[in-house]
Amino acid sequence: MPLINLPDFANDLLAEFTARKAERIDTPVIQPAEPFLDIAGEDLRRRIFMTESETGASLCLRPEFTIPVCLRHIETATGTPKRYAYLGEVFRQRRDGANEFYQAGIEDLGDINIASADARAIGDATGILARLLPGRRLSVTLGDQAVFEAVVQALGLPLGWQKRLIHAFGNMTQLEALLASLVSPQFVTGLDDDIARLVASGDEQALVAHIEQEMQKTGYSTNAGRSPLEIARRLKEKLILSETRLDDAAFHVLEEFLSLDVPLVNASAALAGFADAAGLKLGNALSRFDGRVAALANTGVDLSGLSYRAAFGRPLDYYTGLVFEVTVEGSAAVLAGGGRFDRLLTFLSATDRIPAVGFSFWLDRIETERAAA
Repeated sequence: MPLINLPDFANDLLAEFTARKAERIDTPVIQPAEPFLDIAGEDLRRRIFMTESETGASLCLRPEFTIPVCLRHIETATGTPKRYAYLGEVFRQRRDGANEFYQAGIEDLGDINIASADARAIGDATGILARLLPGRRLSVTLGDQAVFEAVVQALGLPLGWQKRLIHAFGNMTQLEALLASLVSPQFVTGLDDDIARLVASGDEQALVAHIEQEMQKTGYSTNAGRSPLEIARRLKEKLILSETRLDDAAFHVLEEFLSLDVPLVNASAALAGFADAAGLKLGNALSRFDGRVAALANTGVDLSGLSYRAAFGRPLDYYTGLVFEVTVEGSAAVLAGGGRFDRLLTFLSATDRIPAVGFSFWLDRIETERAAA
Protein backbone atom coordinates (compact mmCIF):
# COMPACT_ATOMS: atom_id res chain seq x y z
CA MET A 1 0.00 0.00 0.00
CA PRO A 2 1.55 3.36 -0.98
CA LEU A 3 2.38 5.72 1.83
CA ILE A 4 0.46 8.99 1.79
CA ASN A 5 1.37 12.43 3.11
CA LEU A 6 5.07 11.68 2.99
CA PRO A 7 7.32 14.73 3.25
CA ASP A 8 8.76 16.00 -0.02
CA PHE A 9 12.27 14.90 0.97
CA ALA A 10 11.33 11.21 1.34
CA ASN A 11 12.93 10.20 -1.97
CA ASP A 12 16.16 11.98 -1.03
CA LEU A 13 16.14 10.07 2.25
CA LEU A 14 15.66 6.72 0.51
CA ALA A 15 18.49 7.57 -1.90
CA GLU A 16 20.73 8.26 1.09
CA PHE A 17 19.88 4.86 2.56
CA THR A 18 20.71 3.15 -0.73
CA ALA A 19 24.02 5.00 -0.98
CA ARG A 20 24.87 3.71 2.50
CA LYS A 21 24.12 0.12 1.43
CA ALA A 22 21.15 -0.28 3.78
CA GLU A 23 18.44 -2.62 2.49
CA ARG A 24 14.99 -1.10 2.86
CA ILE A 25 12.41 -3.36 4.52
CA ASP A 26 8.93 -2.92 5.94
CA THR A 27 7.27 -4.59 8.91
CA PRO A 28 3.57 -5.12 9.75
CA VAL A 29 1.73 -2.24 11.40
CA ILE A 30 0.10 -4.69 13.83
CA GLN A 31 2.78 -6.12 16.11
CA PRO A 32 2.85 -8.56 19.05
CA ALA A 33 2.73 -6.35 22.14
CA GLU A 34 4.84 -8.52 24.43
CA PRO A 35 8.32 -7.46 23.21
CA PHE A 36 7.47 -3.78 23.64
CA LEU A 37 5.92 -4.35 27.07
CA ASP A 38 8.85 -6.48 28.26
CA ILE A 39 11.83 -4.76 26.68
CA ALA A 40 11.19 -1.23 25.44
CA GLY A 41 10.73 0.49 28.80
CA GLU A 42 8.12 2.34 30.81
CA ASP A 43 8.23 5.55 28.75
CA LEU A 44 7.14 3.71 25.60
CA ARG A 45 4.87 1.19 27.34
CA ARG A 46 2.47 3.83 28.60
CA ARG A 47 2.17 5.45 25.16
CA ILE A 48 1.49 2.51 22.83
CA PHE A 49 -1.93 1.72 21.35
CA MET A 50 -3.03 -1.75 22.44
CA THR A 51 -5.50 -4.18 20.91
CA GLU A 52 -6.20 -7.94 20.96
CA SER A 53 -6.45 -10.73 18.43
CA GLU A 54 -9.58 -12.86 18.24
CA THR A 55 -7.76 -15.46 20.35
CA GLY A 56 -6.97 -12.92 23.08
CA ALA A 57 -3.30 -12.35 22.20
CA SER A 58 -2.04 -8.87 23.07
CA LEU A 59 -1.23 -6.79 20.00
CA CYS A 60 -0.30 -3.17 19.40
CA LEU A 61 0.09 -0.66 16.62
CA ARG A 62 3.76 -0.41 15.67
CA PRO A 63 5.21 2.18 18.11
CA GLU A 64 8.76 2.10 16.69
CA PHE A 65 10.81 0.12 14.19
CA THR A 66 13.84 -1.27 16.02
CA ILE A 67 12.12 -4.24 17.69
CA PRO A 68 10.08 -5.17 14.54
CA VAL A 69 13.20 -4.99 12.33
CA CYS A 70 15.13 -7.22 14.75
CA LEU A 71 12.24 -9.70 14.95
CA ARG A 72 12.10 -9.87 11.16
CA HIS A 73 15.85 -10.43 10.99
CA ILE A 74 15.56 -13.36 13.40
CA GLU A 75 12.52 -14.85 11.62
CA THR A 76 14.17 -14.74 8.19
CA ALA A 77 17.40 -16.27 9.54
CA THR A 78 19.41 -13.72 7.60
CA GLY A 79 23.14 -13.71 8.24
CA THR A 80 25.14 -10.79 9.56
CA PRO A 81 26.53 -8.23 9.21
CA LYS A 82 23.37 -6.70 7.77
CA ARG A 83 22.17 -3.13 7.35
CA TYR A 84 18.44 -2.45 7.23
CA ALA A 85 16.67 0.81 6.40
CA TYR A 86 13.03 1.62 7.02
CA LEU A 87 10.55 4.39 6.36
CA GLY A 88 6.97 4.15 7.57
CA GLU A 89 4.34 5.15 10.07
CA VAL A 90 4.55 4.61 13.79
CA PHE A 91 1.78 5.06 16.33
CA ARG A 92 2.22 6.30 19.87
CA GLN A 93 0.94 9.01 22.12
CA ARG A 94 3.25 12.00 22.08
CA ARG A 95 3.53 14.96 24.36
CA ASP A 96 3.57 17.18 21.28
CA GLY A 97 2.69 16.44 17.68
CA ALA A 98 0.40 13.85 16.10
CA ASN A 99 0.05 10.32 17.48
CA GLU A 100 0.55 8.87 13.98
CA PHE A 101 3.72 9.99 12.25
CA TYR A 102 6.54 8.87 10.00
CA GLN A 103 9.92 7.59 11.13
CA ALA A 104 12.88 6.44 9.09
CA GLY A 105 16.24 5.05 10.03
CA ILE A 106 18.97 2.44 9.80
CA GLU A 107 19.62 -0.62 11.98
CA ASP A 108 23.17 -1.99 11.71
CA LEU A 109 23.27 -5.61 12.89
CA GLY A 110 26.24 -7.90 13.41
CA ASP A 111 29.28 -5.66 12.91
CA ILE A 112 31.79 -6.85 15.50
CA ASN A 113 33.87 -3.68 15.16
CA ILE A 114 31.88 -1.79 17.79
CA ALA A 115 33.76 1.51 17.57
CA SER A 116 33.53 1.64 13.79
CA ALA A 117 29.81 0.79 13.76
CA ASP A 118 29.05 3.42 16.43
CA ALA A 119 30.96 6.04 14.49
CA ARG A 120 29.18 5.06 11.27
CA ALA A 121 25.77 5.44 12.93
CA ILE A 122 26.58 8.96 14.13
CA GLY A 123 28.20 9.82 10.79
CA ASP A 124 25.20 8.54 8.81
CA ALA A 125 22.67 10.36 10.98
CA THR A 126 24.50 13.67 10.83
CA GLY A 127 25.47 13.26 7.18
CA ILE A 128 21.90 12.64 6.07
CA LEU A 129 20.58 15.52 8.15
CA ALA A 130 23.23 17.82 6.68
CA ARG A 131 21.94 16.85 3.22
CA LEU A 132 18.31 17.50 4.20
CA LEU A 133 19.08 20.73 6.09
CA PRO A 134 21.86 22.44 4.12
CA GLY A 135 23.56 25.30 5.89
CA ARG A 136 22.28 24.34 9.35
CA ARG A 137 24.77 23.67 12.10
CA LEU A 138 23.98 20.42 13.87
CA SER A 139 24.51 19.66 17.54
CA VAL A 140 25.04 16.07 18.75
CA THR A 141 24.74 14.97 22.38
CA LEU A 142 26.31 11.63 23.32
CA GLY A 143 25.89 9.52 26.41
CA ASP A 144 27.17 6.07 27.26
CA GLN A 145 25.11 3.54 29.22
CA ALA A 146 28.14 1.25 29.59
CA VAL A 147 30.26 3.95 31.27
CA PHE A 148 27.46 4.68 33.75
CA GLU A 149 27.11 0.95 34.49
CA ALA A 150 30.87 0.70 35.06
CA VAL A 151 30.78 3.58 37.56
CA VAL A 152 27.85 2.08 39.48
CA GLN A 153 29.49 -1.36 39.56
CA ALA A 154 32.84 0.07 40.69
CA LEU A 155 31.13 1.68 43.70
CA GLY A 156 30.32 -1.83 44.97
CA LEU A 157 26.58 -1.36 45.52
CA PRO A 158 24.37 -4.45 45.91
CA LEU A 159 23.26 -5.89 42.59
CA GLY A 160 19.66 -4.87 43.20
CA TRP A 161 20.64 -1.22 43.60
CA GLN A 162 22.87 -1.39 40.55
CA LYS A 163 19.91 -2.64 38.50
CA ARG A 164 17.65 0.12 39.83
CA LEU A 165 20.12 2.89 39.05
CA ILE A 166 20.99 1.51 35.61
CA HIS A 167 17.29 1.17 34.79
CA ALA A 168 16.80 4.86 35.66
CA PHE A 169 19.74 6.06 33.54
CA GLY A 170 18.67 9.00 31.37
CA ASN A 171 15.74 9.94 33.62
CA MET A 172 17.29 12.44 36.01
CA THR A 173 14.14 12.87 38.10
CA GLN A 174 13.95 9.14 38.78
CA LEU A 175 17.70 8.85 39.25
CA GLU A 176 17.79 11.69 41.78
CA ALA A 177 14.91 10.11 43.71
CA LEU A 178 16.79 6.79 43.87
CA LEU A 179 19.97 8.51 45.03
CA ALA A 180 18.00 10.31 47.74
CA SER A 181 16.69 6.90 48.90
CA LEU A 182 20.24 5.59 49.01
CA VAL A 183 21.47 8.51 51.08
CA SER A 184 18.53 8.32 53.51
CA PRO A 185 17.24 4.71 53.45
CA GLN A 186 13.58 4.00 54.17
CA PHE A 187 13.48 0.78 56.15
CA VAL A 188 10.91 -1.90 55.36
CA THR A 189 7.88 -1.67 57.64
CA GLY A 190 4.59 -3.53 57.94
CA LEU A 191 6.00 -7.05 57.75
CA ASP A 192 4.44 -9.80 59.85
CA ASP A 193 6.68 -10.40 62.91
CA ASP A 194 7.42 -14.02 61.96
CA ILE A 195 8.22 -13.02 58.36
CA ALA A 196 10.46 -10.17 59.52
CA ARG A 197 12.34 -12.48 61.90
CA LEU A 198 12.89 -15.15 59.24
CA VAL A 199 13.98 -12.61 56.61
CA ALA A 200 16.47 -11.10 59.07
CA SER A 201 17.80 -14.55 60.07
CA GLY A 202 18.82 -15.36 56.49
CA ASP A 203 17.30 -18.86 56.78
CA GLU A 204 15.80 -19.08 53.29
CA GLN A 205 14.50 -22.64 53.71
CA ALA A 206 12.55 -21.75 56.86
CA LEU A 207 11.22 -18.56 55.24
CA VAL A 208 10.01 -20.45 52.17
CA ALA A 209 8.31 -23.09 54.37
CA HIS A 210 6.57 -20.40 56.41
CA ILE A 211 5.35 -18.53 53.32
CA GLU A 212 4.10 -21.78 51.78
CA GLN A 213 2.22 -22.62 54.97
CA GLU A 214 0.59 -19.17 55.06
CA MET A 215 -0.38 -19.44 51.40
CA GLN A 216 -2.07 -22.79 52.05
CA LYS A 217 -3.98 -21.32 54.98
CA THR A 218 -5.32 -18.46 52.88
CA GLY A 219 -6.00 -20.61 49.83
CA TYR A 220 -3.59 -18.62 47.68
CA SER A 221 -2.70 -20.47 44.48
CA THR A 222 0.90 -20.33 43.24
CA ASN A 223 -0.55 -20.53 39.75
CA ALA A 224 -1.93 -17.03 40.25
CA GLY A 225 1.40 -15.38 41.03
CA ARG A 226 4.87 -15.86 42.50
CA SER A 227 6.01 -19.09 44.13
CA PRO A 228 6.99 -19.15 47.85
CA LEU A 229 10.67 -19.20 46.84
CA GLU A 230 10.23 -16.17 44.57
CA ILE A 231 8.39 -14.30 47.33
CA ALA A 232 11.09 -15.16 49.86
CA ARG A 233 13.89 -13.95 47.63
CA ARG A 234 11.98 -10.78 46.76
CA LEU A 235 11.54 -10.03 50.47
CA LYS A 236 15.24 -10.64 51.15
CA GLU A 237 16.24 -8.35 48.29
CA LYS A 238 13.83 -5.68 49.49
CA LEU A 239 15.33 -5.84 52.98
CA ILE A 240 18.90 -5.63 51.67
CA LEU A 241 18.03 -2.67 49.44
CA SER A 242 16.25 -0.86 52.25
CA GLU A 243 19.24 -1.25 54.56
CA THR A 244 21.84 -0.11 52.01
CA ARG A 245 23.17 3.37 52.54
CA LEU A 246 25.37 5.19 50.07
CA ASP A 247 28.10 6.93 52.05
CA ASP A 248 28.78 10.60 51.44
CA ALA A 249 31.99 9.98 49.50
CA ALA A 250 30.33 7.55 47.07
CA PHE A 251 27.34 9.88 46.69
CA HIS A 252 29.62 12.77 45.75
CA VAL A 253 31.44 10.52 43.26
CA LEU A 254 28.15 9.75 41.52
CA GLU A 255 27.13 13.40 41.62
CA GLU A 256 30.45 14.45 40.11
CA PHE A 257 30.15 11.84 37.35
CA LEU A 258 26.60 12.84 36.45
CA SER A 259 27.64 16.51 36.25
CA LEU A 260 30.21 15.85 33.49
CA ASP A 261 29.21 17.79 30.35
CA VAL A 262 32.13 18.46 28.01
CA PRO A 263 32.96 18.73 24.30
CA LEU A 264 33.58 15.23 22.96
CA VAL A 265 37.20 16.05 22.13
CA ASN A 266 37.81 16.57 25.87
CA ALA A 267 35.62 13.72 27.10
CA SER A 268 38.22 10.93 27.23
CA ALA A 269 40.56 13.04 29.35
CA ALA A 270 37.68 14.17 31.58
CA LEU A 271 36.54 10.58 32.20
CA ALA A 272 40.08 9.35 32.87
CA GLY A 273 40.67 12.23 35.29
CA PHE A 274 37.38 11.52 37.06
CA ALA A 275 38.18 7.80 37.42
CA ASP A 276 41.69 8.50 38.76
CA ALA A 277 40.46 11.08 41.28
CA ALA A 278 37.68 8.77 42.50
CA GLY A 279 39.91 5.71 42.58
CA LEU A 280 37.57 3.79 40.27
CA LYS A 281 38.70 1.23 37.70
CA LEU A 282 36.39 1.59 34.69
CA GLY A 283 38.55 -0.54 32.40
CA ASN A 284 36.87 -1.71 29.21
CA ALA A 285 34.13 0.92 29.32
CA LEU A 286 36.71 3.71 28.99
CA SER A 287 38.67 1.81 26.33
CA ARG A 288 35.52 1.40 24.23
CA PHE A 289 34.68 5.07 24.74
CA ASP A 290 38.16 6.13 23.57
CA GLY A 291 37.93 3.79 20.58
CA ARG A 292 34.64 5.35 19.51
CA VAL A 293 36.07 8.87 19.68
CA ALA A 294 39.06 7.78 17.57
CA ALA A 295 36.77 6.06 15.05
CA LEU A 296 34.64 9.20 14.75
CA ALA A 297 37.72 11.27 14.05
CA ASN A 298 38.81 8.77 11.38
CA THR A 299 35.43 8.94 9.62
CA GLY A 300 35.80 12.68 9.15
CA VAL A 301 32.87 13.67 11.39
CA ASP A 302 33.25 17.26 12.62
CA LEU A 303 33.84 16.68 16.33
CA SER A 304 33.34 20.35 17.18
CA GLY A 305 29.56 19.88 17.12
CA LEU A 306 29.61 16.83 19.41
CA SER A 307 29.40 16.88 23.20
CA TYR A 308 29.41 14.21 25.89
CA ARG A 309 26.98 14.43 28.81
CA ALA A 310 27.46 11.71 31.41
CA ALA A 311 23.83 11.83 32.59
CA PHE A 312 22.39 11.65 29.08
CA GLY A 313 20.34 8.60 28.17
CA ARG A 314 17.35 7.81 25.96
CA PRO A 315 13.97 6.52 27.23
CA LEU A 316 14.23 2.97 25.87
CA ASP A 317 15.43 0.16 28.11
CA TYR A 318 17.24 -1.86 25.48
CA TYR A 319 20.25 0.45 25.04
CA THR A 320 23.60 -0.96 26.22
CA GLY A 321 26.33 1.52 25.25
CA LEU A 322 26.34 4.57 23.01
CA VAL A 323 23.23 6.77 23.00
CA PHE A 324 22.93 9.98 21.00
CA GLU A 325 20.54 12.64 19.75
CA VAL A 326 20.89 15.26 17.02
CA THR A 327 19.34 18.71 16.97
CA VAL A 328 19.86 21.89 15.00
CA GLU A 329 22.04 24.19 17.06
CA GLY A 330 19.83 26.49 19.12
CA SER A 331 16.75 24.25 18.87
CA ALA A 332 15.47 21.71 21.38
CA ALA A 333 13.65 19.57 18.78
CA VAL A 334 15.32 16.16 18.47
CA LEU A 335 15.60 15.31 14.76
CA ALA A 336 17.46 12.01 15.08
CA GLY A 337 18.34 9.68 17.90
CA GLY A 338 19.77 6.25 18.44
CA GLY A 339 22.29 4.06 20.15
CA ARG A 340 23.69 0.60 20.72
CA PHE A 341 21.49 -2.34 21.72
CA ASP A 342 23.72 -5.41 21.91
CA ARG A 343 21.41 -7.48 24.13
CA LEU A 344 18.16 -6.86 22.26
CA LEU A 345 18.33 -9.64 19.68
CA THR A 346 19.15 -12.21 22.35
CA PHE A 347 16.13 -11.03 24.36
CA LEU A 348 14.05 -11.50 21.21
CA SER A 349 15.22 -15.16 20.99
CA ALA A 350 18.19 -14.93 18.60
CA THR A 351 20.39 -17.98 19.18
CA ASP A 352 23.61 -16.01 18.73
CA ARG A 353 24.66 -12.75 20.35
CA ILE A 354 24.39 -10.08 17.65
CA PRO A 355 25.93 -6.64 18.27
CA ALA A 356 23.67 -3.88 17.00
CA VAL A 357 23.45 -0.12 16.67
CA GLY A 358 20.98 2.13 14.91
CA PHE A 359 19.17 5.44 14.73
CA SER A 360 15.88 6.94 13.61
CA PHE A 361 14.69 10.25 12.16
CA TRP A 362 11.53 12.14 13.14
CA LEU A 363 10.36 13.23 9.70
CA ASP A 364 7.70 15.70 10.89
CA ARG A 365 10.29 17.59 12.91
CA ILE A 366 12.71 17.64 9.99
CA GLU A 367 9.89 18.94 7.79
CA THR A 368 9.18 21.73 10.28
CA GLU A 369 12.88 22.65 10.36
CA ARG A 370 13.06 22.74 6.55
CA ALA A 371 9.99 24.98 6.39
CA ALA A 372 11.63 27.44 8.80
CA ALA A 373 14.63 27.92 6.51
